[in-house]
Amino acid sequence: MNRDEMLARIARQPQPWDLAIIGGGATGAGIAVDAAARGYSVVLLEQSDFGKGTSSRSTKLIHGGVRYMRQGNLSLVKEGLQERSRLRRNAPHLVTSLPLIIPAYDWWERPWYGTGLKLYDLLGGRTEFGRSRIISREETMRALPTLQPNRLKGGVLYYDGQFDDARLLIHLVWTAFEHGAALLNYARVSSMSKNTTGLVDGVVVQDLESGRELRLSARVVVNATGAFADQVRELAAPGIERMIAPSQGTHVVLPREFLPGDTAIMVPRVGDGRVMFAIPWRAHTLVGTTDTPIAAVSLDPRPVNEEVESILSTVGRYLKRPAARTDVLSVFTGIRPLVSARTTRVTAALSRDHTIDVDPSGLVTTIGGKWTTYRRMAEDTVDRAAALGRLPQRACATTSLRVHGYDSDAARHGELRTFGADAQAVAALASEDRSLAEPLHRELSVIGAEVVWAARFEMARTVEDVLARRVRALFLNARAALDMAPKVAAILARELGREPAWEREQLAAFSTIAETYIL
Repeated sequence: MNRDEMLARIARQPQPWDLAIIGGGATGAGIAVDAAARGYSVVLLEQSDFGKGTSSRSTKLIHGGVRYMRQGNLSLVKEGLQERSRLRRNAPHLVTSLPLIIPAYDWWERPWYGTGLKLYDLLGGRTEFGRSRIISREETMRALPTLQPNRLKGGVLYYDGQFDDARLLIHLVWTAFEHGAALLNYARVSSMSKNTTGLVDGVVVQDLESGRELRLSARVVVNATGAFADQVRELAAPGIERMIAPSQGTHVVLPREFLPGDTAIMVPRVGDGRVMFAIPWRAHTLVGTTDTPIAAVSLDPRPVNEEVESILSTVGRYLKRPAARTDVLSVFTGIRPLVSARTTRVTAALSRDHTIDVDPSGLVTTIGGKWTTYRRMAEDTVDRAAALGRLPQRACATTSLRVHGYDSDAARHGELRTFGADAQAVAALASEDRSLAEPLHRELSVIGAEVVWAARFEMARTVEDVLARRVRALFLNARAALDMAPKVAAILARELGREPAWEREQLAAFSTIAETYIL
């Protein structure tokens, strides 16, 4: 799978396409997989890299949403738990079971949260994930040895799913490609075409690499751009009422020593209805998240100081050694595309359920939801789009469709396990050229073969694509990623046939981005 192949597929495809999808995040890629698996012709356009926005900046959890139970939204929780199980079965190389503990420091917390989590288990039905139970002080401390022991009464243990968001996304792109879709990154939709009745019938696309303009016609155009959905809706209907109430969530990444085991901490109440997680992720500790209303959206959102201080203060109350700003290895922020509710300004209270809107121009917009329910969002969207475009009615095939890289024993691949079935091919690259087998930095396990694979088979085009979303270095340790950047740029330049000037430009651009991940 490479970009030239995608362009060739677009050139060969008779027009109109059945679906033209704008947006290469979880929602867009999920829709592409669903539609292509039904046999529809599909083209997807992404203005930057796949997952550049929200879809690479999650809390890395596949979950039903414990806190939605407190809101009384049991149907949303049940749907999330059903999708959690489907995703683990379809992508076991990327979705694993994660034990979480709610520490109890008051006598009432264990029975209170224990009862709620029994309902969570019940809503989940038969599952591959473990069952919740109330645990003693001693068992809590064994699982979480860095937890603050003073006044600790015990805890409640439960299970959810953990995943690598950007890795799952690129494997969804692969899956859609394998079913016949064409998916193009660095392809910005600049305008839409309409037929004589005023209905959208295609898109005008700028190939940001070549500068070439593409005009693609489609029976249905789907807007899956998340936080940028209103801007795309404006292309079809200038002045249209806004649907998005954007909110940003920030995470900080700490060394593994803050959470050395394989069990996460969940704090169920942190102001404004939020919860806080401290999660072991890729040999580091991920802590978040905040929920801050914002006025405008950006591809590179930045945390505000109050968000970072709030996270460090909260996690500090639960650990023996509080985390300081100097402990933070990376900080990243994502924007939630919440569906607007005029009755409240507290974004933590807005629904994470998805909405499908068809405006008078015929543009289909899907917004809301969360990573866990991406597949269900896609199914609903394709059902709606097929009816709107009068496409042949075909049943959804994704409930049991294996995601590219499917491997039920991915752990045997060690540090390459997130590549799933592709891990052997990545390892072979390292075997053929021993220079590609060496770690690119002493603090991270990334090797040169992963960069080569990303360039050849995962459509990585920039240093940021590789270090942020293909190997996750920027999210784990921003300073280490900066140190690795020259080696990555050199490998990419060789693979993509770029000149030394391109390397210098890439390093300058990546340095600017990486600085926003460093406190």
